[in-house]
Amino acid sequence: MRKTGSEGHGRRIRGTLALAGVLLVTACAPGAEEAPDATTAVAYEGARLIVGDGSGPIEDSVFVVDNGVFMAVGARADVDVPEGAARVDLTGQTVMPAIIDAHKHVAQEREALVEQLEHFAYYGVGLVISLGQDTALAFEVRDERIPGAARLTTAGRGITRPEPGRSEAPYWISTEEEGREAVRELAEQQVDLVKIWVDDRNGQYEKLGPDLYGPIIEEAHANGLRVAAHIFSLEDAKGLVAAGVDAFAHGVRDMDVDDEFIAMIQENPDLVLIPNMPDRGVAVDLGWLAGTVPADQLAEMQAGSTDRPEAQETHGIQARNLDRMNQAGTLIALGTDGGTPWAAHLEMEDMVAAGMTPSEVLVAATSNAADVLGVDDMGTVAAGMSADFIVLDANPLDDITNTRQIDAVYLRGDAVDRAALGARLSASSE
Repeated sequence: MRKTGSEGHGRRIRGTLALAGVLLVTACAPGAEEAPDATTAVAYEGARLIVGDGSGPIEDSVFVVDNGVFMAVGARADVDVPEGAARVDLTGQTVMPAIIDAHKHVAQEREALVEQLEHFAYYGVGLVISLGQDTALAFEVRDERIPGAARLTTAGRGITRPEPGRSEAPYWISTEEEGREAVRELAEQQVDLVKIWVDDRNGQYEKLGPDLYGPIIEEAHANGLRVAAHIFSLEDAKGLVAAGVDAFAHGVRDMDVDDEFIAMIQENPDLVLIPNMPDRGVAVDLGWLAGTVPADQLAEMQAGSTDRPEAQETHGIQARNLDRMNQAGTLIALGTDGGTPWAAHLEMEDMVAAGMTPSEVLVAATSNAADVLGVDDMGTVAAGMSADFIVLDANPLDDITNTRQIDAVYLRGDAVDRAALGARLSASSE
């Protein structure tokens, strides 16, 4: 009987390696033929493979991993498995690239941050960017590769007008020169993106206007950096497009977008939308979270999952805007805001509910998100890329919620110990 789960994968690999060791000893006996050179490669065979670039899935695929990198990927007939490679049978399962989240906020203490990155990995997230509230710690962790944890990129400190009573982590600026100086400091730190907030927080504060965000965008581009803007209103969205913003971290939330806006974004084909959909306001089954959420906490969450007409109305505005921008050809990338470890799976379901196809959403959650972050070694299952992938027990192209049916997660070629991680996270949450 075929094993499933990371434990099953591990047993198949260990069994294969043990057999390889026996064969090697036999081959080295007197009179035996010379053994082939040993290999550390592992061949994963038989899965339906979703590459992550929008192309059709590869049925009965084979991909070879060595030293944390995909060495060969394709249909079984097109891939030569190195002699002596370990083999893992994934027949009947689906493989997709690890998820990339292009809008996150993370913990600011090392122990909590590492645990958060491990929790992301449990749910198949291989890379996140923290947008705008980071200290030196984020840069230190960005340069590490923590086993069993998602990779971290960072925008450092974001830029906004003074917001007393809110986080003081961002740069609070009131003049053009202050904005430009903030960008220059971020450039020296080699941030992965510049984050700005263009929002009056329901009338509480004066927001960044064109006189300030225009020079910030100009300075960022002069320093080879792209700018992602937190937005709320259609009016601000239009002004930012005119100023050359690179990405929206949230969609338009105050009203349905109009024809003028659609024409503007079509004239700016490199613009990216990271929608971060709101709660749909409908009752959903949260049982799939049992792996890391204690039973009492999960029961409380489930009780709070109810139908809420007001939330449905709010979601409806953003869903229509996402659908219209997607139909207009805007590049969509997944982003979830906050720090919830499993939010990517909720976001993908919401994006499909808004009108995107499962295939479009999977591209948004993988290769498109990688493009936004300027990461060139993740986002697809392809030769030369980092071996970051998820093994699923069902096909998300049929139903996007199948991304939750995770059998195993591999980061940089190594299986994440989800059983041990889940037990520890559940205990630490109690």
